[in-house]
Amino acid sequence: MFWYAAASLTPAILIALACLWGGVWPLLALVSITGHVAFMDRLGRVLALSDSAGRGLTLALAAAHFFVLPLGVWAIGAAPHLGGWDRAMIFGALGLFLGQVSNSNAHELIHASQRLPRRIGTAIYISLLHGHHVSAHLRVHHPAAATPDDPNSAPRGLGFWRFLLRASVGEFRAGWQADRAHRARARTKLSTFSHPYLAYLTGGALALLSAWGIGGVATLAAYLGLAAYAQMQLLLSDYVQHYGLRRRQRSDGRYEPIGPQHSWNAPKWYSSAMMLNAPRHSDHHLRPQRAFPTLEVTDDMPKLPYSLPIMAVIALFPPLWRRVMDRRVNRWQKEMGL
Repeated sequence: MFWYAAASLTPAILIALACLWGGVWPLLALVSITGHVAFMDRLGRVLALSDSAGRGLTLALAAAHFFVLPLGVWAIGAAPHLGGWDRAMIFGALGLFLGQVSNSNAHELIHASQRLPRRIGTAIYISLLHGHHVSAHLRVHHPAAATPDDPNSAPRGLGFWRFLLRASVGEFRAGWQADRAHRARARTKLSTFSHPYLAYLTGGALALLSAWGIGGVATLAAYLGLAAYAQMQLLLSDYVQHYGLRRRQRSDGRYEPIGPQHSWNAPKWYSSAMMLNAPRHSDHHLRPQRAFPTLEVTDDMPKLPYSLPIMAVIALFPPLWRRVMDRRVNRWQKEMGL
């Protein structure tokens, strides 16, 4: 568990120091979640599976999230002791932390069996103005991943920027429809006030008011920029991890069960540790409630050529992405007999 804690908490600590003191800390914070991660991945270390649930770390990361997010909003938008380059580097470091660590942690928490961790994970997503992702992920993505019914699974040939527009609207609508269907099946009538989307929208409005209260328009703009950046990274992750992979449709119209072959995996050790093994994606879809330290990658799972953060950067350039990935998709689908 040491490496998981070191990889995921170190950027949060350096971001906090950068916000409070400026100086060399903004640069160190940015390097800690970019160049340092890439360098550590190249060392080739393998993290052994652990019997630990890792719940203590997920709660510590949640606390770090709710500390550095308002601190960073203040630093970027209102701190008098920081210059323009300091603010830019803090924005980059904090945006990457929110997108790669906080999103991964919230994802782990909403799959917990206990109610409190699930609510904490939901609160993290709400604080990033992305609360509806909870409904879309649990009620749509997991049942329908690697099918046309999932707006967060990209077909082969769809570039990321087109996917981003489609998924941003699609997951909001799909989550809403899934929640409506779920509530309609309830044995007892549910109060309107218990609708998840009411919590998502109300919580988002309170977060916006809080950001404005920290320092006015400048801090509100900083907050909106960070939230948008974090949301984009989450959708980048979905795009990369399911691109081009499709489940067979049976003669009765239903799709085959999801298998290890329906998600891309990026088992680079340090970036995986930082993201709580989110890049070990096939195993997560097979066993959604399995704790992150116990996720594994086997030979029957398709693998990306680089770490998930690097693949996400490549995805920003659709012609380069298709050059890297389409032949891999074709080869994998051929091996699967598709």
